[in-house]
Amino acid sequence: MTPNTESRRFAAPVSGLRIEGTVALVTGANRGLGRHFVRQLLDRGAARVYATARRPETIDLPGTVPLRLDVTDDETVRAAAAAADDVTLLVNNAGVSNFTDLVTSDLAAVRAEMETNFWGTLAVVRAFAPVLAAGGGGAMLNVLSAQSWHAYPGTNGYHAAKAAQWALTNGVRTELDNQGTLVTGLHLGAVDTDFSAAYNGPKGDPAVVAGAGLDGVEAGSVEVLADDWSAHVKASLAGDPRRIYDEIRAGVV
Repeated sequence: MTPNTESRRFAAPVSGLRIEGTVALVTGANRGLGRHFVRQLLDRGAARVYATARRPETIDLPGTVPLRLDVTDDETVRAAAAAADDVTLLVNNAGVSNFTDLVTSDLAAVRAEMETNFWGTLAVVRAFAPVLAAGGGGAMLNVLSAQSWHAYPGTNGYHAAKAAQWALTNGVRTELDNQGTLVTGLHLGAVDTDFSAAYNGPKGDPAVVAGAGLDGVEAGSVEVLADDWSAHVKASLAGDPRRIYDEIRAGVV
């Protein structure tokens, strides 16, 4: 059932946000892809960059404002939103993969993936949505994955959590368009960071991926496919799902 169209209408498309002069906050900013986001935001002329982590003392990039933020801890999320009440660009980068299967892995490890990738992202979104509104709308960039759209043995808890986070991103976009907030989803395959250290296949350049995400924000894109694999998987959704899994079995990825 769809909502009453007289009471809930989609707003006009939200335009892009220029990075120069913006005030940005990046979750999971102390390493990996998050660190690349912080560096590129500074290089592009962001007026202020809040670099957040569970242990802010691990953030060593000069020119940042380190903040404690654990996306699974509501108290630190609320405190970060109160401290960074001038944010106009939110980068939801924090994530975790515990390399779980859904049927046989420890259920607590599977739950932890959903707690961080879905519930943690949602907690940050809810805390910062009023901040973005107060600043004129701004933008939100959610770091998703090609695994939002495909399963893979040994990482299926992550797949389920990222699929939920993709749905979250789409839903939040419809809820925040009336306040003028651009919500962009960034999909990527494996990149060469600590996060993907256990993966032996080809890996992309995290600097290129971060740049693609920020380019998408500036262009007003609602979805960015950062590499050929993400584009290929997205295109496969219109066909027989067996084809993409035949490719995975054959070692295409």
